[in-house]
Amino acid sequence: MQSLLERVPKDVLSICSTLRQNGKRGWIVGGCVRDLLRGEPPKDWDVATDARPEEVKRFFPKVIDTGIAHGTVTVLMRKVPYEVTTLRGEGAYSDGRRPDSVEFVDDIQADLARRDFTVNAIALDPLDGHVIDPFGGRGDLGRKVIRAVGDPRERFAEDGLRVLRAARFSATLAFTIDDDTERAMGDPRSHDTFRKVSAERVRDEWVKSMSAAEPSVAFEAMQRTGLLAITCPELCESVGCAQNKHHAFDVWTHTMRTLDACPKNTVLRVAALLHDVGKPRSRAFSEKTSDYTFYDHEHIGAQMSAPILTRLRFSNEERETIVALVRHHLLCYSAEWSDTAVRRWLRRVGTAIAPMLYDLGRADAIGKGRPADTDLRSIDELEERVRRALEDGAALSVRDLAIRGGDLMGELKVAPGPVIGKVLDRLLEIVTEDPTRNEREALLEEAKKILAETG
Repeated sequence: MQSLLERVPKDVLSICSTLRQNGKRGWIVGGCVRDLLRGEPPKDWDVATDARPEEVKRFFPKVIDTGIAHGTVTVLMRKVPYEVTTLRGEGAYSDGRRPDSVEFVDDIQADLARRDFTVNAIALDPLDGHVIDPFGGRGDLGRKVIRAVGDPRERFAEDGLRVLRAARFSATLAFTIDDDTERAMGDPRSHDTFRKVSAERVRDEWVKSMSAAEPSVAFEAMQRTGLLAITCPELCESVGCAQNKHHAFDVWTHTMRTLDACPKNTVLRVAALLHDVGKPRSRAFSEKTSDYTFYDHEHIGAQMSAPILTRLRFSNEERETIVALVRHHLLCYSAEWSDTAVRRWLRRVGTAIAPMLYDLGRADAIGKGRPADTDLRSIDELEERVRRALEDGAALSVRDLAIRGGDLMGELKVAPGPVIGKVLDRLLEIVTEDPTRNEREALLEEAKKILAETG
């Protein structure tokens, strides 16, 4: 196992060495060991020790009290933070997230026993590089299985976030969830504890799931086990909701396929998750076409998305962008669009989200489960026409006009007030129709006509 130690940063080994020089032990634990065994680069490094937090603080010159009540301090080595946590057992979890009490222990195996899943309950001894694996985590890594340590119902009753972590790990690691572990995820007792988890932590697990090659794996697990019905019941309405003949799948399956087809961008993928959330509430059967219609589903979906994102504590900027993507995701472009129509569309959606709409539109087309070549070519053509419009300097807002409100007040003696904005909006419409008219003198002449018409 020497090769594992060769991949451990020198500063991490130095922390363990310093602990040993002071008569204590340190072990490399958790997700970093899991990733080492998988041949993946660990994202961060954690050390478990039999030293008490106050002792760790004496051993190192730069230490931050990040969670000292639960035995965790952060040791800074050349400005890089490393969490060092005292070996511990735990009492009850009244709040479903943190233990009511912590009992420090000296046995690394007792510490590993309190962890969530076997693949995370592995330690690496820095003295000789041997792996400490009392719960069969290496075997589960080989089988690509997420399995709770011990009785999964007890693990999930302790910490409500663990059920969601199981779903997330199944996606990010591309592992299946052990049958007994998944059954426990759907247990009412597990749900009771899960309901105590803060919205911020739920959002964080959603965001982490979006980094997976197929984030749908996590959301399928949430849906199967009832977790999604607790956090976002609106999405569950799409399960089994049949679509029209242009789709091969129900709304839920289409959404999952669209989600996976999106590039790895959190905001874009959350938009994909919500893009058709309005369909079940807008579905109607058309006698004329003998098929389903979903009139105005994009606007209904945008209205539904805003409170969902607020509830899950997404930032204002993220919420505004995602809602806009849901509202405008339906790309009804055709080659018959005039250049003016292209400019109007771009003005309506904005240059900031237009590139994301192309990606979402492509994913949406792929997610239908029908031949998508025509739709994909159409989106490519729209993107190219928008590119040319931008190169030609298309005016997309009043800021792009060749005159300002001050020109109207100075040249035409217009008094300050709402009329200025109304005139500029009319001028923008004129320039959208004919970009060659975006010249100062021409716009002043048009402004005179508009003012004369309005009296």
